[in-house]
Amino acid sequence: MKLSVFSPVFTGLTLEEALKYLKDKGVDSLELGCGGYPGTAHADAKELIKSDAKIKELQNLFEKYGISISALSVHGNGVHPIKKIADKATQDFTAACMLAEKLNVNRVVTFSGCPGDGKGDQPNWVTCAWPDEFGDVLKYQWEDVLLPYWQKQAKTADDYNVKVCFEMHPGFCVYNPETLLKIRSKVGETLGANLDPSHLFWQGIDIFAAIKKLGKAIYFFHAKDTYIDKTNCDINGVLDTKPYSDELNRSWIFRTVGYGNSESVWKEIISALRLVGYDHAVSIEHEDGLMSPLEGLGKAIDFIKKVIIEEGGITEKWWI
Repeated sequence: MKLSVFSPVFTGLTLEEALKYLKDKGVDSLELGCGGYPGTAHADAKELIKSDAKIKELQNLFEKYGISISALSVHGNGVHPIKKIADKATQDFTAACMLAEKLNVNRVVTFSGCPGDGKGDQPNWVTCAWPDEFGDVLKYQWEDVLLPYWQKQAKTADDYNVKVCFEMHPGFCVYNPETLLKIRSKVGETLGANLDPSHLFWQGIDIFAAIKKLGKAIYFFHAKDTYIDKTNCDINGVLDTKPYSDELNRSWIFRTVGYGNSESVWKEIISALRLVGYDHAVSIEHEDGLMSPLEGLGKAIDFIKKVIIEEGGITEKWWI
């Protein structure tokens, strides 16, 4: 496995400053945001694909610091009921696939997206089976919108030799292992998971069990933690719509790795990844509101270095 960092944490730094930071910290790679929600502070796929010279300049910069690109990220909602928003997300995704091939990167991280209900202009994330009309909304979302859309986008990804890594995120149609495997069974193995434990912890999912269930469908991994506030959760449950800034009263908050779950839990997670054959990036995503970007990132890097397994695959019984 290789240690990586997701680039939005470096907002305020130039790409070169970020790469120098990574080299000094002994980090192997960068997950590069190049459109969509991650923004274009360090790279814009739609602009880069217009110029081979700019692509070469980007490659030279990474080579200068000995850092590789673990994935391109363009999280967006390509099935948004407002066409303008959906079209932009699709354009970002297509550009990222095109750029990935030029950079010899074979993973693009994104969201599945969430459609509306077929009548309004807002995404509609269905969280329960009743009233009965919610079932009709789910059927419309999956059969009429989501599956046809991703069948088309999977062909685009195949054209550019890219694996699509869905971050399983509540608020979108693919938010847990069951929905990830559902869309994969309908569309094909071009689609897989970006397994981010932070979005599974607060849903009450056992990360070790989820990794074993997903197995070879795991194409990427985010190292991000979640702290569950037991007092708030015991009263209000895990579905929490309070702003992320209201850390004191929320049922859960995102934390730097090691501040939500113990080192032993993260060792189990990394070992489970190894057991199912995952040997790609462990990409730190820092979204901890209690720490500054670089303090939290520095602590995360030091923490993950203690638990990551870097060398090869499962070995022979060398001790016998």
